[in-house]
Amino acid sequence: MLTRNPDQPGYFLQFASDNSAGICPEALEAFNRANAGFAASYGNDESTAEVCKSLRRLFDADAEIFFVFNGTAANSTALASLCQSYQAVICSDIAHVETDECGAPEFFSNGSKLLSSPSRQGKLTSNGVLDVITRRTDVHYPRPKVVTLTQSTELGTVYQTGEISGIAKVAREHGLKVHMDGARFANAIAALNVSPAEITWKAGVDVLCFGGTKMGLPIGEAIVFFDRRLGEEFAYRCKQAGQLASKMRFLSAPWLSMIRDNVWLTHASHANAMARQLADKIARISGAELLLPTQANGVFVNLPPHARERLQAKGWAFYTFIGGGARFMCSWATKEAAIEHLAHDIEQSVSC
Repeated sequence: MLTRNPDQPGYFLQFASDNSAGICPEALEAFNRANAGFAASYGNDESTAEVCKSLRRLFDADAEIFFVFNGTAANSTALASLCQSYQAVICSDIAHVETDECGAPEFFSNGSKLLSSPSRQGKLTSNGVLDVITRRTDVHYPRPKVVTLTQSTELGTVYQTGEISGIAKVAREHGLKVHMDGARFANAIAALNVSPAEITWKAGVDVLCFGGTKMGLPIGEAIVFFDRRLGEEFAYRCKQAGQLASKMRFLSAPWLSMIRDNVWLTHASHANAMARQLADKIARISGAELLLPTQANGVFVNLPPHARERLQAKGWAFYTFIGGGARFMCSWATKEAAIEHLAHDIEQSVSC
């Protein structure tokens, strides 16, 4: 039986978000190493330069790379760099930029409009994107300029390589760029077992916001411009947006430990495996209905209202998500014992 850790009250009950987990040991060690002595500021330090080289090797691309504090800033500033204020971004109707970023993409782009398209299990489709692009072409309507994809999606599903390249082909044919919100990019790569290059620039992605926080970093996301020309003046945008860290090494250094020996994939694979274990157990519980395939690190399940209330009364933290289902997110720190305990309490709560 899982017991509480008095130093971390409620730790094992946290399934609301993979943000709830702490810093993974490898990243924390790198963070502490970066704190030893002095280093140049504003990204001119050795750690930042080395991380950029490592990320270029990881993606097999001569990319332009920047680091910002969080995912909203990454998405918003990256999209703003691809759009004029009279242009538009095509996104899924449940995309994070549409539902959970408080108008930040519009704010940073000085008014670029988000045009949503119905999603299929959280994913855009080529036909849906084409429909938005061709809906109107008159001067009274914002001109679509960017398509943004979330990998893995807000519903825990992942885009296959062919799906991305199909959407990118439509975008290219109509002069649009492709942006990828990769807050859980690590989980998608672990699920697909493909190279980072294959699922990004080789499939037609121009800019990736590579999520660090959810995979175990203390703070920080990497913005990867696969076409260097798109990022030529991005440093100025970061400064204007308050995203240029004076002590940049604390954002960048932890990435080195994650990339080395594929630690990032090891942790993402663990989170995915925990989610699959939970989904497998829930699938055997009468009265609990899995709403979506568990492809990454999120489990979406329909529970009776009384079951959700009982779980919350026991202290379990989870979100009631899109469509009224319960969302349980696993992380690098999720333990098998916590999965066992949660599944047991779900079964008890449903049957009561």
